[in-house]
Amino acid sequence: MSGQANNKNISNKRNLLAPAQFLLSSPDMAHVPADNAFEVVFAGRSNAGKSSALNALCGQKSLARTSKTPGRTQQLVFFALDDTHRLVDLPGYGYAKVSANMQRRWQHTLDEFLTTRKSLKGLVLMMDSRHPMREFDVQLLEWCAHQGMPVLVLLTKADKLKNGPAKNTLLQVKKDLSELPDVTVQLFSALKMTGLIEARRHIVRWLELSK
Repeated sequence: MSGQANNKNISNKRNLLAPAQFLLSSPDMAHVPADNAFEVVFAGRSNAGKSSALNALCGQKSLARTSKTPGRTQQLVFFALDDTHRLVDLPGYGYAKVSANMQRRWQHTLDEFLTTRKSLKGLVLMMDSRHPMREFDVQLLEWCAHQGMPVLVLLTKADKLKNGPAKNTLLQVKKDLSELPDVTVQLFSALKMTGLIEARRHIVRWLELSK
């Protein structure tokens, strides 16, 4: 199937994430929405293509801010699908050129949010397919396993790799994570829409939007 035909088929499928709208952003836990909904959180290094992936998943061009400068997302950013379903974009980690004090604040907020938030139904972890399984990626995956939090790993920017290396990376990451419970790994490209439908289905199932 040609890329053009594939893109057409994707656009013709009903996208239950399409209604996403910016709700609010908060630098800490003091101003986040009430903890009484269904939420899926998005995490990853600042250069993993998190904003581009969010835009592609929601079928919007500028829902999440994209930038040539990694690390622009410096707060908890909430997007509402409706009154009881939300997507949450966490601050990127590991690359942003910010002060050590800011990094510590982010870490504290991240720890508190992930540990105490009862609305969370799953975590989408973005990893650049060319540089997967960095130290904080592994720490976050281990934390999710300990907390019983289901994880969808998106190996982003898969279009940057040829078929063989992309498949090898996918197999290696799956092998590395094979002993962790409730972790799904897939290739993803916001540019080529690789893995888009599968990722959407996964998130919709967590949010129970189709019920």
